[in-house]
Amino acid sequence: MSTEGFMGPDYRYRAFISYSHQDTPWAAWLHRALETYAIPDHLVGQLTAAGVIPRRLTPVFRDRDELASAGDLGRTVNAALAQSECLLVICSPHAASSRWVNEEVLSFKRLGRDERIFCLIVAGEPNASDLPGREAEECLVPALRHRLDGAPIEPIAADVRQGSDGKLNALIKLVAGMLCLGFDDLKQREMHRRMRRVTILAAVALVVMAVTTGLAISAFISRHAAVVASHVAERRQKEAEDLVSFMLGDLNDKLAQVSRLDIMEAVDNQAMKYFQAQPLDEVTERALEQRASALEKIGSVRLDQGQLAAAMTSYRAALAVATRLGDAAPTNVDRQLALADVWAYIGMTQWRQGKLDDAQRSFASAQATLQRAAVHAPGKTQLAFQRATLDNNIGHVMEARGELDQAATQYRHMLAQMQDLVTGQPHNPDWLEYLGSAYNNLGKLALMRGDLAEAVAQYGADERIQSGLSASDPKNMSRRDNLLTVHAILGRTQALTGDVAAGMVRLQQAVDMATQLGALDPSNTDFQDHAALYATQLARLRRLTGDLPAANALTSKALSIYAELTRRDPDNAAWQREYAEAQLEHAAQLGDAGQQDDARDHAAMALRALDPLMAKLPDDRSTLLAGVAARLSLAAVTTDTLAARQLRTEALDRVQAAKSGQGDPRLQALRAETLLALTRRPDATPVIQRLWASGYRDAGLLRVLRREHIDYPVNQAFQHELLVATGGGPPQEKE
Repeated sequence: MSTEGFMGPDYRYRAFISYSHQDTPWAAWLHRALETYAIPDHLVGQLTAAGVIPRRLTPVFRDRDELASAGDLGRTVNAALAQSECLLVICSPHAASSRWVNEEVLSFKRLGRDERIFCLIVAGEPNASDLPGREAEECLVPALRHRLDGAPIEPIAADVRQGSDGKLNALIKLVAGMLCLGFDDLKQREMHRRMRRVTILAAVALVVMAVTTGLAISAFISRHAAVVASHVAERRQKEAEDLVSFMLGDLNDKLAQVSRLDIMEAVDNQAMKYFQAQPLDEVTERALEQRASALEKIGSVRLDQGQLAAAMTSYRAALAVATRLGDAAPTNVDRQLALADVWAYIGMTQWRQGKLDDAQRSFASAQATLQRAAVHAPGKTQLAFQRATLDNNIGHVMEARGELDQAATQYRHMLAQMQDLVTGQPHNPDWLEYLGSAYNNLGKLALMRGDLAEAVAQYGADERIQSGLSASDPKNMSRRDNLLTVHAILGRTQALTGDVAAGMVRLQQAVDMATQLGALDPSNTDFQDHAALYATQLARLRRLTGDLPAANALTSKALSIYAELTRRDPDNAAWQREYAEAQLEHAAQLGDAGQQDDARDHAAMALRALDPLMAKLPDDRSTLLAGVAARLSLAAVTTDTLAARQLRTEALDRVQAAKSGQGDPRLQALRAETLLALTRRPDATPVIQRLWASGYRDAGLLRVLRREHIDYPVNQAFQHELLVATGGGPPQEKE
């Protein structure tokens, strides 16, 4: 049987794309994506209800002639519809108001092929016309919402809107529908194909490494050959340096996009072998610059692998070389920027280790270097960008110290700089990414001062930016990691406002995406950490909504990951805290299952891990919240009444000792829970009232209040404020 694919005798086109001309960019993308999509070899030639699966989905009809004015479609369009195997409708408010899109759908239905209509939702809301006040959001034309006899229907749709399928999954859904295949089967085939591409890229990297080694050895031998061959040595050394430059530049960037840290490390290490083969008295400045770059890249790979001590060793070595180069050319702005970059990486590593004083000093060194460079290039945009990233890093240190006002100053300055940069270059992806991070930082501070509506709005602004970046570069794993992170942050904040369903959806998306990325690159510990962290947070919501089996499965996964991560690098303070948080969630699940002894063991284990971290980072908000929660968790399952009271008293003392961010509703919820457990209900009442006024409706607090028979109705005024704050557009920070 031929594998060219079967279309019925009257079908000339694989598909007809119907769209409003205002959605032309989406139509062009879909047209191109369909006609360039290669069906996995394993599926080509199979027989399904749609016929024999072809190798390509061509041709697809998109561009149509001018439509007749008499209410009938032009002859060309009618003929194309009749000759099309299926109809793809791009759905948006523009399309919903288009007479011609509706007519095209009706014409296709009259051919008796309702089941071969597939939708791609790009904007708006399906069936919004049934919701008073939201009619303008409708994205489906009437012919899609009703059969020819008027009966309502729900069309098959892929969805590229924010937080939905994304471009790749939407395309696969449409292709699966067109070929009458299961989505999961086609999705798995696509993942396997991408893995093969990564393998090919890895092979190229290994070949490049082998060639570089040969060139390095050849150059070394040639340099010590007869004088008559000196020009050959110089040429070969230049070739080797050019190839090393490629390895440290384009090849590293491509490997970073597919997140092959193992191959990146091998490539960078191979570059270092070349440098070490050169006599020190013959090292050129170009070779020194390459050596500093290689050392920095090796450090960054090790940082992503969670090897903080090894990363620091590489960064320190890079610093020595970068300092030598910078001191030799103080007016060379690029060298000063490279030096500042190394200082920033050192500070970032120290911050992850919980060494806040050291991190602050390193960031100060980076700032001083940039200030010197600014004298020679005051308008250089890269200089402004590095200053903004330093504001971000210094803000993190201030936040960990509990100095929230100072952190806010840094974060606002970062936002202003990134807004200026993006205004000048609105399509620069790195600048857009950091603009999103600036909104995220301000969302975090809004949460800590108790402004939940503002926090959701700021996180939403970041999510919109990261969604756009990921959609425009779907193969870039770093972009996907940024997106899944903000999905989780926004989701857990929505859950704090009482929207638990939306929170669980976003957290599940984050867990799924992190798990997929971790499977593609098991050496990337960031992916593993995110999968475990968000699994723990999702497990808590599953437990509190009554799904204990799902909660158990998620926590089991998180504990397994953290056991390996903390074994690999016990100096990583964040992993130690997150491991303890997973232990606490497991203890809560055991308590709900009636296994009090096991619950007590896990809560005590978590507290033993958290106490040293609290001594080291007493003002870090995440560590403070975890430490207080651990004392309350252990107190709830201990049989010693005096010991339980002592634990709760210590928890209350720690809450009250927080030197900033007392408006944080998470902190105040722990205060209310502690006061109620200490039978101090009159003291708890004003705290609960403030929580209600802030709109805080965390499921854990609601459980405590139900147990205490305390009424806590929905705050309708806050819900309205939340709706207004998230009504559209990047939010403006409140003073």
